Amino acid sequence: MTYSRSVELPVSPDEAFALVTEPERLRRWQTVSAYVDLRAGGSYRWTVTPAHVAAGTYREVEPGRRVVFGWGWEGNEGLPPDASVVTVTIEPADAGSRVTLVHEGLPPEQLASHAEGWDHYLERLERLASSGDAGPDAWAQAPEPMDPPVAANAVLAALQPVLRRIGPEHDDDPTPCPDFRVRDLVAHLVGSMTHLTQMAGGAAGDPVDGSVENRVTVPTARAVDAWQARGLDGTVPGPGGRPMPATYAAAIVPVELLLHGWDLAVATGQQLSASDEVVTYVADLASDIVPASRAAGAFADPLEPEAEAGPLDRLAAYAGRRR
Repeated sequence: MTYSRSVELPVSPDEAFALVTEPERLRRWQTVSAYVDLRAGGSYRWTVTPAHVAAGTYREVEPGRRVVFGWGWEGNEGLPPDASVVTVTIEPADAGSRVTLVHEGLPPEQLASHAEGWDHYLERLERLASSGDAGPDAWAQAPEPMDPPVAANAVLAALQPVLRRIGPEHDDDPTPCPDFRVRDLVAHLVGSMTHLTQMAGGAAGDPVDGSVENRVTVPTARAVDAWQARGLDGTVPGPGGRPMPATYAAAIVPVELLLHGWDLAVATGQQLSASDEVVTYVADLASDIVPASRAAGAFADPLEPEAEAGPLDRLAAYAGRRR
């Protein structure tokens, strides 16, 4: 079975090609994280929503004009990676570019769900190209089933719009963490994600340059991937080499990301819009993590939240923070 749809974008063909192939641009409309080796025979792996990963191999790449890649889902026996083929063609149009996506080889029982998915994301692509902002993706807000790595992806999806608005002009702004300016907190968060990747047995990877969003997203995605690959059973080496339950260590990823994401949003005058479902889940994880970290001096004493505080501000108050 085949799905096909065209959309017109008010951008040049080269920019349209970048939007459908470059990780930092893909994250603005279709993915939470994306690994891309853009060459014939190269692979890709996209976390499309917090609990669903698409993967496959590039078959043809014509810069600015066309890209063909295998498509499927990790863990999906009905459509595993590379089991179907997506062709994206870009042509000049009066508005700027016409992008045509054809998805061939879909099992009949998966045509409707993929059509719904492509419609959803192509509409987000149109919105991004027209206004510069596709807005939060509702499909990333409350993933099921939830576990610490999936929750971390959901927090990352909510945090990315905040990170995109942080520039060099914010480097010296104070944050709710008294020891950190914005620049320091970004570096601390990157370092934490790298350490948590290594705790799961993953590779730290090369340092990441570019925007704040890129510098935080890539090491966070590495941490999530490392924990998903390792699993949550058994123990890992904790501080001083002492064994730590893997479930506890993995839970630090979404807790650290959500609390420091809140810090960065407050510091730069923004709102972090994580869903109540995700915040409630992470707050439950934090009820185990924060007291032990508080005893080690990592968190201040809990504060009484404001009467009108929402779930995220209440979590921040529990961790000793206030706007």
